[in-house]
Amino acid sequence: MHREPNDLYPPIEPYGSGMLEVGDGNLVYWEVCGNPDGKPALVVHGGPGSGSTPRSRQYFDPDRYRVVLFDQRGCGRSTPHASDPAADMAHNTTAHLIADMERLREHLAVDKWLLYGGSWGSTLILAYAEEHPERVTEIVIPSVTTTRRSEIDWLYRGVGQLFPEAWDAFRAGVPETSDPAGLVAAYARRMESEDAAVREKATADWCAWEDAVVSMEAAGGPAPYSGRPGRDQLALVRICSHYFAHGAWLEEGQLIARAHRLAGIPAVLVHGRFDLAGPLTTAWELDRAWPDARLTVIDNAGHMGGPETRRAVLGALGGFAG
Repeated sequence: MHREPNDLYPPIEPYGSGMLEVGDGNLVYWEVCGNPDGKPALVVHGGPGSGSTPRSRQYFDPDRYRVVLFDQRGCGRSTPHASDPAADMAHNTTAHLIADMERLREHLAVDKWLLYGGSWGSTLILAYAEEHPERVTEIVIPSVTTTRRSEIDWLYRGVGQLFPEAWDAFRAGVPETSDPAGLVAAYARRMESEDAAVREKATADWCAWEDAVVSMEAAGGPAPYSGRPGRDQLALVRICSHYFAHGAWLEEGQLIARAHRLAGIPAVLVHGRFDLAGPLTTAWELDRAWPDARLTVIDNAGHMGGPETRRAVLGALGGFAG
């Protein structure tokens, strides 16, 4: 069957799936598709708290890749679900997710794997790879982020200069704080409220702001965040605000400062020049700190990508398939 360079592969279904016990009462959903004897690859979804999607399977040649997808703690099909206020967030941190990825690798008897994912997924990929570089063959990242506090501040305050009406509404959602730098933490507190109406209002306000930031992009659709099912929205906002209020439990600039640990791991970084959610400077700085990475800038794309981003990602994954 003929495929154009920016065409996704046809939809496929998993040939294996399960719920992996990772401790602290958490069960992480995983699935495997493609060729059981193919090159192992792990899809690391964004958010944090977005959950994996069937579309991600279609970036990989099913004849050459053994593709693993999983839902990070608290979202997707993993349990307990963060939309449930009884779900304890104390055991949902970057370090826990890295340990979950290692446990999943061992469970599936994978020696090394390629890592693919963007946005928050790129932060988790880099954190994992710097901790376990011997377990990573290659890395492909569209929409690079490292979740520095400066990046969080840009996303939830700085870019408000371009969307003052939407940012004013976002700020008004937490009137108890007068410090713009404290907005994310204030939303995180609201997402822990015992009052369901408070949690739902905070979720709606947060998603409306996220929609505004990517509103100039054609690829994301009219409401990529507000359009999600209510349960998934609640989990996304609760997990996002929890992680970002804590700077993802990373030292400021840690992932770029420690990029030398990635020496010998080939990587392709793909970033849109008009990415307002995660400005290009982060991808540029990571590329300069990581000699084995190659940065491709897509001039007509933003955070959600588009045809040229898809072409670059497919080309990278095809090239690494061997």
